[in-house]
Amino acid sequence: MKNGTNGAFISGLEGVVAAQTKLSRVDGMAGELIIGGFAVEELAAQATFEETVYLLWHGRQPINSDPGLGHAANSLYMLTGHQPGPAQIRGLETYWNTVIDHGLNASTFAARVIIATRSDLVSAVTGAVGALKGPLHGGAPGPALDTVFTIGAPENAEPVLRAKLERGERLMGFGHRVYKVRDPRAEVLAAAAAQMYRAEGDMALYDLAKQVEETAVSLLAEYKPGRNLQTNVEFYTALLLHGLGLDSDLFTPAFALSRVAGWIGHCLEQQDYGRLIRPKAEYVGEYGRSWQPIAQRA
Repeated sequence: MKNGTNGAFISGLEGVVAAQTKLSRVDGMAGELIIGGFAVEELAAQATFEETVYLLWHGRQPINSDPGLGHAANSLYMLTGHQPGPAQIRGLETYWNTVIDHGLNASTFAARVIIATRSDLVSAVTGAVGALKGPLHGGAPGPALDTVFTIGAPENAEPVLRAKLERGERLMGFGHRVYKVRDPRAEVLAAAAAQMYRAEGDMALYDLAKQVEETAVSLLAEYKPGRNLQTNVEFYTALLLHGLGLDSDLFTPAFALSRVAGWIGHCLEQQDYGRLIRPKAEYVGEYGRSWQPIAQRA
């Protein structure tokens, strides 16, 4: 067998560079192992396993919590590495308070169904997280913010949103299964976002979002008359969390950090109630069909 380059056979792919990685480097000749930029001798003896996991996933060392900070302030500090200001802390506190519970939504119902079987709390919360992952429940804030960034300037709001509606696309951040008027949570979060952006001294993105909101509501009334599609919680969630320095892939986890308290509250309530949740299904199939042996089926 020949070993070579330029398309030739290479036994076992020995010596072939098939990927680039920042995770680890193995130097067999020098007897060195580098993990995340650190010599294994230094890393293994000093880091906790959790720190090493964070290093591999994020490329940097995690920041320890500050016992002098509250939960919201510590969360922002550990995510961004910067001490948050009062407006940022208040923004996250307001967000978490606003979304902590919201009736018998999909994830909460999933948690109650699971705990009602006398399963454990971890299983119930895991099931709730699975429901929350769906974009129709917990995954809309990111796309709502993407729309604002795509528009870019107030004068673009009308043509961009109209084109979306002409193509039959949904406007993320508008409409709700329950609310037939403006979502009251949107009102709370809009005020919190305005306060935070004002404290930062830059209202440009907030003002753009307000223009997008007004234009979207107007166009939805034109294209979908009678449905009264109004701003929902996701629209200002996106604006607020972005202003706090969170990447869009953290929007749904940030929601879950609050809603998990609501899930647990519902689980405790369901445990006290003690009955299995077993609703009926309405049969809408056929009656009176005759079974045909497989040899006689066309």
